[in-house]
Amino acid sequence: MSREVLEVDAPARRLDPADGIDPATSRAALTDTPQPASTTERLTVPMPADRIGSWLLALAISAVAFGLRFVNLGRPAGLVFDETYYAKDAWSLLASGYERNWPKSANDSIVAGNPNVMENSASFIVHPQVGKWLIAVGEHLFGMNSFGWRFMPLVFGTLLVLVTIRLVRRVSRSTLIGCTAGLLLTLDGLHFVMSRTALLDIFLAFFLVAAVTCLAADRDWFRVRLARHLSRSGRPDLGGAFGPALWFRPWRIAAGICFGLAGGTKWNAIYVLAAFALLSLAWDVGARRLAGAGRRAYLGILRDGLPAFVSLVVLSVGVYIGTWASWLATSGGYDRDWGARNPDATTVHLLGKPLASLLHYHKDIYGFHTGDFINHATHTYAANPAGWLILARPIGIDAVNDILPGTDGCAGPDNCLRVISGIGTPALWWGALLCLVIAAVLWVGARDWRFGIPIVGVLSNWLPWFQYMSRPLFFFYAITIIPFSVMAVSLCLGRLLGGAKDGDRRMIGAIAAGAFVALVGANFAYLYPVLTDGLLPYPKWLARMWFKSWI
Repeated sequence: MSREVLEVDAPARRLDPADGIDPATSRAALTDTPQPASTTERLTVPMPADRIGSWLLALAISAVAFGLRFVNLGRPAGLVFDETYYAKDAWSLLASGYERNWPKSANDSIVAGNPNVMENSASFIVHPQVGKWLIAVGEHLFGMNSFGWRFMPLVFGTLLVLVTIRLVRRVSRSTLIGCTAGLLLTLDGLHFVMSRTALLDIFLAFFLVAAVTCLAADRDWFRVRLARHLSRSGRPDLGGAFGPALWFRPWRIAAGICFGLAGGTKWNAIYVLAAFALLSLAWDVGARRLAGAGRRAYLGILRDGLPAFVSLVVLSVGVYIGTWASWLATSGGYDRDWGARNPDATTVHLLGKPLASLLHYHKDIYGFHTGDFINHATHTYAANPAGWLILARPIGIDAVNDILPGTDGCAGPDNCLRVISGIGTPALWWGALLCLVIAAVLWVGARDWRFGIPIVGVLSNWLPWFQYMSRPLFFFYAITIIPFSVMAVSLCLGRLLGGAKDGDRRMIGAIAAGAFVALVGANFAYLYPVLTDGLLPYPKWLARMWFKSWI
């Protein structure tokens, strides 16, 4: 971490003339009369001083999340839902560097302990390789079994809790609010299930939130650099000048890498990249205006925008192409020989055979996602995105129905069942819906920049799906939404708490916030059996299905 960012994390220090602040202002600051903050102070709002303590708390909450999700991770032992694609793709990547086809009996063979039944032909896949390579890490460590293919989703689900804590702490300047966000995410049912299932979306969610966290750190880094420029020049503000051009911004580069890895997991990351690239650029313009650039601040749309485009878009595209390295380095992948079979194609002349083959493969993948086959497909658990935020239609991951009394621990008199339902914790999601409305008002009406992050995060992960409503969509895609929803809730709870000197109001706010977190915890505990393949008599399962659309 750069020295400048470390200084943002440090406690506020006494004003000093060397910072470009008038000595009279420094002396006045020692009196009881409140003085307006200088430009450098407004640019460098300090982080809480509990740097080490905040990390210990964040790691402790993450450890709790890991422990909750680790219990019975390998149950059920078979491949559930779309694990049948990604766990097998991951195993074939380990063996060949590209995805291969499997016989129809493959799942039974895998459960029986014989996973090496792959066919020699290449498989046509419809998602990039990053998430599958990460699943493969667990399979390499623990074998081709349910624990092995679910281990890395567990790890990245835990890391998602950690990075959410750090993002919210940085934005709110409060360790308490950051840890509250992590605790709420720990208690979300959808996050819990997706952290225990070998699908791609938990990896996508992590890389997206990590990218946004890097952009939030870049916002601080940029403002500290502007403040340093003012301090060194001995001026109170830029006086209408544009200020320093800062092309190399390490946190923005880190964000570009994360966005590239997110795109290498699932393509819908591109919408989030576009939205936050624009928001980050708006932060730059706002920082220069605060520093006194006046109308020249808007030159940043080009002068800051061009390097931002390189760091975020161009770099992420390069990283994305790099994620296909194993496909490019081998010869057996689907469409891998297209360039060799079409040497006269324009793309072959421009890009070479390997990259031209990759481009053609992407055209085939896009054709699948937008073609007639998928647009006319149906699915029992298809969920209209209009209902995602209110939990209108959860996803069924696995189910064993009609377990007779005296069988598998079913005590009777009713039949029992075991299910895994991908459902968010209702108290959290419904509370988040209200907080998102409040966040939108505070961002637009009160011009509080902090609330823009959850609003842009939710909308960029949600609205793009409405253009694909002719095909089956699923609620588990919303795993990329809930970290930002949790952020909105936590920031609103911070508003409810008020400041340290607010007396009775703070006490009442703390009671209300604590009651909400306790309600979310109790709701999660009540749903726990349907998140974990727990044995339930039919009436007790039905009691947890509050709406017909949940069944």
